[in-house]
Amino acid sequence: MIIFATMLSFDDTEIAFAGKSDKELLWAHRLFKMISKPGLVKFGNVLQKVAFALRLPIKGMVKKTIFRQFCGGETIDDCDTKIAELAQFNIGTILDYSVEGMEEKEELDHTRDQIIATIQKAQGNENIPFAVFKPTGICRTKLLEKANAGEENLTEEEKEEWQLVLNRVDAICKEGYERDVPVFIDAEDSWFQDAIDRFTDDMMEKYNKEKAIVYNTIQMYRTDRLDFLKKSFKKAQEKDFILGIKLVRGAYMEKEMERAIERNYPNPIQKDKATTDLDFNAALRFMTKNVDRVWFCAGTHNEYSTVYLTDLMEENGIARDDKRIYFAQLLGMSDHISFNLANAGYNVAKYVPYGPVRKVMPYLMRRAQENTSVAGQVGRELALIIRERNRRKGSEEYHPV
Repeated sequence: MIIFATMLSFDDTEIAFAGKSDKELLWAHRLFKMISKPGLVKFGNVLQKVAFALRLPIKGMVKKTIFRQFCGGETIDDCDTKIAELAQFNIGTILDYSVEGMEEKEELDHTRDQIIATIQKAQGNENIPFAVFKPTGICRTKLLEKANAGEENLTEEEKEEWQLVLNRVDAICKEGYERDVPVFIDAEDSWFQDAIDRFTDDMMEKYNKEKAIVYNTIQMYRTDRLDFLKKSFKKAQEKDFILGIKLVRGAYMEKEMERAIERNYPNPIQKDKATTDLDFNAALRFMTKNVDRVWFCAGTHNEYSTVYLTDLMEENGIARDDKRIYFAQLLGMSDHISFNLANAGYNVAKYVPYGPVRKVMPYLMRRAQENTSVAGQVGRELALIIRERNRRKGSEEYHPV
């Protein structure tokens, strides 16, 4: 049965924070207050690098603060509590082994094995609808960059190493196919992405004949990605496979712009956020109209785009619980979107990163920096938390410290 999207609202903080106790809500308020200070975040980034380099005992402090907000634990089994907590509110978990930038073969193979373990844990578990991996977790960045320009540019030794990378990718996707667990392949920097797109296309053609098992990730802050989506769709039609897409706005804007200036090539990033938003919503419109061929996940913390997709689903007669369309947000952010969507009957999942504290610090610091750089992000989180604390106290005059 199709429920009309006009009933959807993100204003209900009682639903948004139903999973948090008064103590947890107070703690989240204090954390976002700290994150709201860009200078403090930058200082904290430098401080943690020095502390870990000097082997200072800061792991416990990190685990009790930013790690607690944005991660599920250090191991897969540590995430069981978070999986169960989210499942109570019909929100799925995407286990994300958030270790990246490894260089040694043993480390890269270990990451592959961790990703396969998340797929095995997800098999038959409706509370874990997807697996995910980051290509720089299973490939040296320098090799990925060199392969991006074409395998003909690799030495014989590098070609052998690149084949090991492709073998890791195939092992992960094959596991997903055999266990019926869809796999997201995350997007990376533009100077890596062509190589990633090529092997992802190969995996989709191989494993997506009947349903979407392999999903590519498209970052819409790039000027060429809407056209890329349409070309990918055409390829899926010609080769008769289901196109799997995770749609996001993007995560590497400053780095992309700086590199373009430094190396004197055209900036691949949209001129402004409004243009990114237009392309993001145009992509939603295109995929919804072609949902028989494109299965997709909208990874967004944007309220307008979220409502826009629910309206598109209604216009196209697509049920809220149609498994071809999912919404996703990061753990610790935008609960007002995730919980209200799930409460309204939509398919929703949270990215739940995990891994050893030291190794996931790059991810955690990006989350903190992202919250300070995205206009209104921290202010929105804080305002919602304060509103819910006021509601629980039964007083509009109550102002938490």
